[in-house]
Amino acid sequence: MFRADPHYPRIILSFVYRGYQIQVEQEEANDQVIYSAWANYAVGCAVAVPIAYSRSETIRRAKLWVDRRCQ
Repeated sequence: MFRADPHYPRIILSFVYRGYQIQVEQEEANDQVIYSAWANYAVGCAVAVPIAYSRSETIRRAKLWVDRRCQ
């Protein structure tokens, strides 16, 4: 029997940048802390950073993702 194991994100930081609500998530995989970032906006959401290995790298890359879409 297949059992779905739901994923509940652990949001550790949330902030608004250029009209996007950025949510930074922290997880642990293979004894390694990893981060990802979601970008929420008026018409939907997207994974801005699928994987990063530090909180500061995640924030920097999420802002860069937003900057590229706002050009």
